[in-house]
Amino acid sequence: MNKYRFCAPCHFGLEKTLEFEVKKIGGEEIAVSDGKVCFSGTAETCAKANVFFSVAERVYIILGEFKATNYDDIFSGIEKLPLSEFIGRNDAFPNNGHSINSALKSIPAIQKRVKLAMARNLGKAYGLEKMPETGNECKIRFSIMKDMFSLYLDTSGDGLHKRGYRAIGNAAPMRETLAAGIVDLARVRESDLVCDPFCGSGTILIESALKALNIAPGLKRRFAGERFLFIPKSAWKNAREEARSLKKESSDFRAIGFDNDPECVKLTLENAQKAGVSNFVSAKVRDIKDFSRSETPMKIITNPPYGERLLDIEQARGIYKIMGEKLLPLDNDQLYVITSDEEFEKLFGKKSDKDRKLYNGMIKARLYSYYK
Repeated sequence: MNKYRFCAPCHFGLEKTLEFEVKKIGGEEIAVSDGKVCFSGTAETCAKANVFFSVAERVYIILGEFKATNYDDIFSGIEKLPLSEFIGRNDAFPNNGHSINSALKSIPAIQKRVKLAMARNLGKAYGLEKMPETGNECKIRFSIMKDMFSLYLDTSGDGLHKRGYRAIGNAAPMRETLAAGIVDLARVRESDLVCDPFCGSGTILIESALKALNIAPGLKRRFAGERFLFIPKSAWKNAREEARSLKKESSDFRAIGFDNDPECVKLTLENAQKAGVSNFVSAKVRDIKDFSRSETPMKIITNPPYGERLLDIEQARGIYKIMGEKLLPLDNDQLYVITSDEEFEKLFGKKSDKDRKLYNGMIKARLYSYYK
C-alpha cells in the first residue's frame, strides 16, 4: 500500500487541535509548525482527513520539496518528481502559490516556470510533446519559504470550511474551521448547554452541535480527491461509513443563540436545518442588554462585534461593558470570547483565566477563556 506525505494548513493557534485530529485518523510521522501540520499516511488516510478534519483548511499531498534560489532550481527539482503517479495523461494542472522571505518573489514568473517544468515532466512520462489538459483538474499549490520550495496537490477542492450548511453568511461571518477550533478549546461535550448571545449566522452553535453529536464536518460534501485515480473509491466510501457509524443520534446537548437582528436568527435556524442539527439548536431575537441567565450551567461561546474604524471600536467597547454587566459573576457558567480588542478584559470587568492568540481571517485576535 502506497504511503504519502500530507500537509494540512490551519488557522494560526489551532495547530495542536489539528495535531490531535491527525492522530485520531491514524496519521504518522506528524510534524507541527506555524499554521500547518504535516503527516504520513495512505490513500485511506487522505479520505478520512477530508471527511473528519474540523479545523484544517485543506488537505494537500506533498509532491516534492527542495531548495530553490533561482528558476533553474525549480525546473530541475520538478523534473525529478514522480508526477505521473498523481496526474493523469489528460488531466489539467493549474498552479498558484506564494513566496515569503525568498530570493524568488514574482508569483507570475514562478507559476510560469512551475507549469513548464510540470508539462516537461509529464510529457516525458506519457510520451507527449504537449499535454492536452482536457480531463480532470488537479489543482497544484506551491510555497517558497526561506528558499525552500514545496509543491502540493490539493485533494480537497473547495476549502474544508465549506461544510455545505452555510450558503449565505452575515456581514462578518466567522469561518467554520475557526469556530470548530474554539469549540474544541472550550471542550464542548454531548451533555453541555452552549449559548451564543451574538449568534450571527449560527456558526458557533452549529459547530458545537457537530462536535457534541460526533458528526464529521465533511460527511455531506464532495472532494477533489474523489476524482483522482490513485485514491480508490472504496477509501471515500469507507471514510463516510465510519463517520456515519460514529454519529450520535440522541443527546442531551442543547445550543441556543440570540441576536438583535431577526434576519440573523432566521439564518441561524435555516443553517442548523441544513446541517442536520435543528433538533439541538434554537435561536431568538434578543439584544445583549436583555440577556438573562439560565438555571442550567452554560458554556457561553461568542464572537461579539468588533471593527477597525473608531466608531465601530467605540460601539464594540460599549457592548463589552454591557456583557460584563449581564454575565458577571459567571458563577457556574464558562465564557469564551474571541475579539481583536486588547482592552476587552478591562472593559468586561474581569481578567480571563487564559487568553490565546488566534487569527480571524487576517485580523489578529485573542480568545479570552473564563472557566475556573
